[in-house]
Amino acid sequence: MKDMIEGSKVIAEFDPIKKPPKRNKFAFACATLASMTSVLLGYDIGVMSGAALYIQKDWKITDVQIEVLIGTLNIYCLFGSFAAGRTSDYIGRRYTIVFAGVIFFAGALLMGFATNYAFLMVGRFVAGIGVGYALMIAPVYTAEVSPASCRGFLTSFPEVFINGGILLGYVSNLAFANLPTHLSWRFMLGIGAVPSIFLAVGVLAMPESPRWLVMQGRLGEAKKVLDRTSDSPEEAQLRLSEIKEAAGIPAECDQDIVTVDKSKDNSGQGVWKELLIHATPAVRRVLIAGVGIHFFQQASGIDAVVLYSPRIFAKAGITSDINKLRATVAVGVVKTLFILVATFMLDKYGRRPLLLTSVGGMVLSLLTLAGSLTVIDSLHEKITWAIALCITMVCAFVASFSIGLGPITWVYSSEIFPLRLRAQGTSMGVAVNRVVSGVISMTFLSLTKAITTGGAFFLFGGIATIAWLFFFTFLPETQGRTLEDMHVLFEGFSWRDSLHGKKSSDDESTTQDENSKSQLQMGATTTKSANSQ
Repeated sequence: MKDMIEGSKVIAEFDPIKKPPKRNKFAFACATLASMTSVLLGYDIGVMSGAALYIQKDWKITDVQIEVLIGTLNIYCLFGSFAAGRTSDYIGRRYTIVFAGVIFFAGALLMGFATNYAFLMVGRFVAGIGVGYALMIAPVYTAEVSPASCRGFLTSFPEVFINGGILLGYVSNLAFANLPTHLSWRFMLGIGAVPSIFLAVGVLAMPESPRWLVMQGRLGEAKKVLDRTSDSPEEAQLRLSEIKEAAGIPAECDQDIVTVDKSKDNSGQGVWKELLIHATPAVRRVLIAGVGIHFFQQASGIDAVVLYSPRIFAKAGITSDINKLRATVAVGVVKTLFILVATFMLDKYGRRPLLLTSVGGMVLSLLTLAGSLTVIDSLHEKITWAIALCITMVCAFVASFSIGLGPITWVYSSEIFPLRLRAQGTSMGVAVNRVVSGVISMTFLSLTKAITTGGAFFLFGGIATIAWLFFFTFLPETQGRTLEDMHVLFEGFSWRDSLHGKKSSDDESTTQDENSKSQLQMGATTTKSANSQ
C-alpha cells in the first residue's frame, strides 16, 4: 500500500494536466523578436496598395505596369525563400534573420530614391529577396524554439506581425497622402527602411535555435537554450533527446560538442531528393499538406483584397482617394484585431476547428461581396446600401481569414516537417505561397476587366470552397504534439481518418500511453535515486 501511495505521488508530480504550465517568457521574447521580421512583408504589401495610386499619377504608367510592379515582389521572394533554407542550415537561423533585414533595408532605400520605373523594379527585386528570407525563417525559428504547450500561439506571431505591418503601411499611405504626388509615394516606400535596422540589431539578442545547434553537434549550447525555452527541466531533457534522435546522434552522447556527419541530411544535402523523388508515403503527405495549405491561403484571394482594396472600394462607389485610404485603414484594423484574437485560440481550440470555421466564413463573405459588386455593376449608379455591404464584406473576409487560415498556414507548415527536411520543406511552402500570391496580384486588374470585379470574387469563393474540402479531408490535428512526434500523424494515413477523426483520436491515445509510460519510468528513476540517497 505504501508503494502504491508513493507511486501515485510520483505520477501526480509529473502530471501536466493538473497544473498547466505558464507561458514561457523567454520563448515568448524570442518568438516576438524573430517574428517581427514579418513586419517587412506586411509593410510592403500595405504601403504599395496606396503608393501605387500616386506612382501611376506621377509617372502615367498603365494598369498592367502597376500589376507587374505590385505582383513581382512575390516572384522575387522565391529566390529569397529557396536560398533561405540552405543559408539557415549553414549560418544558423538567427544570422539568417539578420541577413533578411539588411537586404530589405537596401531594397527600401532603392525604391524610395527610384528615378524611373526600371530603377523602382530593381528596388522591388532586392526587397523581395529580403522578404523571401524573412518569410521562411521566422516561422521555422519560432517553431523550433517554442515548447509544445504554446507552439501554436508563438508560431502564429509571424502572421500577427505581417498584419501589423500591413496596418502600418495603410497608415503610412494616409499620413503622406497630402504631400506633392512626386514625394508622397517616395516617403511611403522609403520609410520602410527604418524598422529593418532595429530588427536586425534586436535579433542579435536572441539565442540560436536549439535544433540547429544539435545539427551542428553543439549539444551543450542547445541544452542551455532548451532549459530556458521549456516549461520544465523534464521537458527540456525530453526535447533534447528527441532532437538528438532526429539528428541521428546517439542518446548516450552527453558531451557538450560532438561530431556530426554532415555528409548526410544535416547540412541540407540530399533533402530535395528525399522530399521530391524518394519520398516515403508519410513525407509525401506532409509535403502535400504543407504546400497545399500555402496554395489555398493565397488562391482564395486575400492579397487581391489587401493590395487592391482602394480599387475595390472605388468600384463600390467611393470616389475620393482619401476616403478610399480611410476605408482601407479600417480593413487593416479589423485584420490586425482578429489575428490577435486567433493567437490566443490556436492552442486552446486546435488547428482544424479554427481552420474550417475560418474558411467557411471566407466563402460566405466572398460570395456576398461578389453578389453586391455585381448588383452595383448592373445598376450603374451609386447605391449607399451596396457600398456599406461591400465594405462590411471586405472586413468580414479579412476577419475570417485572420481568425484561422492566415496564422494557421504558418503554424501548420512549420511544425509538420521532420527536422532534417524542415528548412527546405518550409521554404518550398513559402515559395508556392509567393508564386500564387504573385499570380493573383499580377493578374487581378486584368481579371476584373475580363469577368468583372464581382466575377473575380465569385471565382475566389469557389476556390475557397475547394480549400475547405481539402482541409476537412486531408489535414489532421497537430495541437499539443512535439515536433519530433509529428510523423505519427502521417504514417499509414487514409483520408477517411481525417473525415471521421479516427486517426487523430487513435494517435492521441497512443501518445498519451507513451507519455504515461515515460512519466512512470521517470518517476521510477526519481524514486530509486531518492532511495539510494
